[in-house]
Amino acid sequence: MSATPDIKGFFETATNTITYLVADPATSAAVVIDPVLDYDPASGTVDTRSIEKVLQVIQSRGLKLELVLETHAHADHLSAATYLKAKTGAKIGIGACIRDVQKIFRPMFMADDVKVDGSDFDLLFSDGETFQVGGLTFDVMHTPGHTPADISYKVADNVFVGDTLFMPDYGTARTDFPGGDAHQLFRSIQRLLALPRETKLFLCHDYLPAGRKAHAWETTVGEQIDRNIHLSGGRSEDEFVGLREARDKALATPRLLLPSIQVNIRAGRFPIAETNGVRYLKIPVRVKPHAVDAVT
Repeated sequence: MSATPDIKGFFETATNTITYLVADPATSAAVVIDPVLDYDPASGTVDTRSIEKVLQVIQSRGLKLELVLETHAHADHLSAATYLKAKTGAKIGIGACIRDVQKIFRPMFMADDVKVDGSDFDLLFSDGETFQVGGLTFDVMHTPGHTPADISYKVADNVFVGDTLFMPDYGTARTDFPGGDAHQLFRSIQRLLALPRETKLFLCHDYLPAGRKAHAWETTVGEQIDRNIHLSGGRSEDEFVGLREARDKALATPRLLLPSIQVNIRAGRFPIAETNGVRYLKIPVRVKPHAVDAVT
């Protein structure tokens, strides 16, 4: 039986992301899940103000950060995992299928320095694996669909589900990124919903839907079963897939998709600096047929 963790969420407003600090009160051992690195795409500026708030709490409470955990390679914010490792010595963990994601995106960005064996990360977790942090026992659940590498971390009666689920009034994750699969997402969600109804689910994002004024990022299995707008009413897998794929077609590309993927498949590391000492992120240009003359 795992000890009961102390959980604190830090909401980052620019990307609507929640970074979690999970600590064992008995030993002061801690992990950070899905840390955010501040990035301004207009100026290409990186800052650490969000993650410094987490570090300040770690220091003030006398915690020892042992692990930085990613639920997946995010497409909407840059990871501060490498920064946390540099500051604390904590190891970085992610699902073992990150190698599949690296294989997809390395050629897309001509990113020759990206290792496709996952070795930018210290720990690669497989489905069913467990690990200890102080007196806390974490169980790994492979929950693909949003990406091939998504995993959820269960500790006691708490599960950190990444982007797989949102608050019940917002629904579920998109599946239109390379390697995404709505059928897989449905099955992953069913696995989460098979947990006891009182199990707490901690989400990676909250985008306010119409009619709700306050951000929220904690729900339960029971609430998801009863009220999730994409799942309730006994919707079948095929019905869910139809709804999910139709919604995906109407969604805009995430604002930070291109920089996020390039950094996050490297565990939060930026590309190697060029001879002028500057690091560059690549922006692939896709030209519509009628506009070919504009770029030639």
